[in-house]
Amino acid sequence: MDKSLTAKYNVAAPRYTSYPTMPYWELDTFSPNQWIRSVKTSFNETNTKDGISLYVHLPFCESLCTYCGCNTRITKNHRVEEPYINAVLKEWQMYRTIMGDVPAIRELHLGGGTPTFFSAGNLQKLISGLLDWVNIHPQAELSFEAHPGNTTEAHLQTLFDLGFRRLSLGIQDFDPAVQLIINRHQTLEQVRDVTHMARKIGYTSVNYDLIYGLPLQTMDSLVSTMNLVSELAPDRIAFYSYAHVPWIKPGQRKFTEADLPDAPTKAKLYEIGRSLLKNYGYTEVGMDHFALPNDALVKAGTEGTLHRNFMGYTHQHTQLMIGLGVSAISDSWYAFAQNQKKLEDYINDIELGILPVFKGHVLTTDDLVIRKHILNIMCTGQTLWNHHAEPCEALLMGIERLEPLANDGLIELCSWGLKVTETGKRFLRNICMALDTRLYRDKPSTQLFSMAI
Repeated sequence: MDKSLTAKYNVAAPRYTSYPTMPYWELDTFSPNQWIRSVKTSFNETNTKDGISLYVHLPFCESLCTYCGCNTRITKNHRVEEPYINAVLKEWQMYRTIMGDVPAIRELHLGGGTPTFFSAGNLQKLISGLLDWVNIHPQAELSFEAHPGNTTEAHLQTLFDLGFRRLSLGIQDFDPAVQLIINRHQTLEQVRDVTHMARKIGYTSVNYDLIYGLPLQTMDSLVSTMNLVSELAPDRIAFYSYAHVPWIKPGQRKFTEADLPDAPTKAKLYEIGRSLLKNYGYTEVGMDHFALPNDALVKAGTEGTLHRNFMGYTHQHTQLMIGLGVSAISDSWYAFAQNQKKLEDYINDIELGILPVFKGHVLTTDDLVIRKHILNIMCTGQTLWNHHAEPCEALLMGIERLEPLANDGLIELCSWGLKVTETGKRFLRNICMALDTRLYRDKPSTQLFSMAI
């Protein structure tokens, strides 16, 4: 990687799982009633053909992983499981009432937190309740995140019997020193056992999450982790940049910036990891994702049908995604909404029969135009302007901001659109940021996002 480009573009940048990004949501003009109307509109437009996606946030963990940026509740008290499941099912019933017809489930994903904190029996109760009186789309896919240290055969078999075929394991790094400082412990043997168990049961896809830029991580430790991972040959690998945001997640203050790789070293970690994954036979998909050549993500990337939402990249496309549970984010395409972030507030709203949405954003006409182009860039590496259908000043201003990136060789820019170059694939966040009119209109005075590299 060109060191001068790395230095120039290593700035705080959004990850663009949405546009506008959450700090730029217009909260004053948002209301739950607007959100409800947008859900019904989106459902009526797309349920019959595309179905809908469901994300369920299961926040509980027995210990705090200090690198983590997710909304979690740390407890060893498993009596919290059943009341939480009851609340999620009540929330789902509220959405069923809003939609007014039988939903077709295209995607269902359990995230956290640690979904495998919950017993196999309670997960069965949750999933059975969610899938009661729904249609299962012919192309439906069900997936869940799991901790290698507490995932049992009962978890795997129960969820498999309910239709789950995709499993994602949080690995991050196998180096003992890194695991100690981030308080994330799992052994190679545990990961191997869960992977082999899942494949024996019949799971068709196993994903590993890996992170570069962690405290105390070195070139040697990353290479060692990558070599061990390659021996287990997961179908997909998410190779994320560590997002250091201690002003948001105080748990990250267990270590200091001095423990983190500096920017040039972090860039080298990324390049080494990326190179090794390609040598192992993985194909790069979008940003941060790699998959074996026969994987559906690779096929979607090749065919231009890759999609990106709050759950990351997917080869499934739905316009409506409902997030259930504390802090979960939903997307109707026309609006975003987030649930209460504090567990007690979420439970209280549910008990009162109130949809637990506490903030959101209704997209403007300009937002919808910019969102489409950012999504195209993130998923296909190119986008086409439509000057007749998009008389959008925000887009014209964004195109002007793209010119320096074209001069640096990150994109090919012309009158009809743009195409990301091979060099530019490393800088997708920066390319999208040039189109981010809301960010440029109101540049933050303090850091809101993690660094791009």
